[in-house]
Amino acid sequence: MEYELRLYRDQLQARAPASALAAGSAVRVIYVVEGALRLRTADSPACLSANSAWQGASAVQLSGTHAATAVLRWELVRRGAPPGPLQGPGAASTLALSAPLSLDASQPCLLRCDRVDFPPRGEALTHTHRGPGIRCLLSGGIRIETGGAAHTYAPPGAWFETGPDPVYAAAAPHAATAFARVMILPRELLGKPSIRYVKAEDLDKPKSQSYQIFIDEPIELPGAGAS
Repeated sequence: MEYELRLYRDQLQARAPASALAAGSAVRVIYVVEGALRLRTADSPACLSANSAWQGASAVQLSGTHAATAVLRWELVRRGAPPGPLQGPGAASTLALSAPLSLDASQPCLLRCDRVDFPPRGEALTHTHRGPGIRCLLSGGIRIETGGAAHTYAPPGAWFETGPDPVYAAAAPHAATAFARVMILPRELLGKPSIRYVKAEDLDKPKSQSYQIFIDEPIELPGAGAS
């Protein structure tokens, strides 16, 4: 089935009233970059601080706290689904990136949201992943080499990686670098790394990147049960 993974950048003013996101049309991840965020679903309220994340497919209301809040929001939707910006006083949304995905609804999958940090001059040696995903740079700078091309990103730049296409990443030389990402992976990788190094000589080399996993959850694809 044909899907899209979308990344929105949301901004909420201090004490912004609630903005609603509907249920059923998307599996979404909300990650707070700066500030704090109140969430309310049918089950319970929650408050997210900076560098924390929430995942769900239910209807959710988002509201600001005492300070302005910057949010990254990933949504996995059926291809061609209407856009999903936040709508409400004090809220603004920008679609940063959208990538088409072909996913087999009969194959169990999971959604992973994590953060990857590099020291100055850190690198991710040439590697692949077991599934596609969108990354967004939080700090520092990074050069991504894949498919015979190289692209350099500064915050809040975003990019898509297919998964099977080899990638080499080099962090900025003078500052620590970090990005947040969401990937769609085979469910058999629950609790396991998705990275595979391409070159045999790199397998035993020291790795400079570190990981912080926020969400690693089995999901049902949007519309997978529809007739």
